[in-house]
Amino acid sequence: MAHKFVYAIILFFFLFLVAKNVKGYVVCRTVDDCPPDTRDLRYRCLNGKCKSYRLSYG
Repeated sequence: MAHKFVYAIILFFFLFLVAKNVKGYVVCRTVDDCPPDTRDLRYRCLNGKCKSYRLSYG
C-alpha cells in the first residue's frame, strides 16, 4: 500500500511541474526575436511577447 501512495505523490508532482510550464512565452522587442515562421504558424511580437497565429487554408 505504501508503494501506491509513493506512486501517487510522484505522479502529482510530475503533473504539477508539467502544468506549471504550459504558458511559456518568448520575450521580444521585434519580430526578429521570435521563433522563425513555419508552414502553419506565424509569430509576431505583441506587447513584448511572441504570439503565434495558425494559418488556415480555405
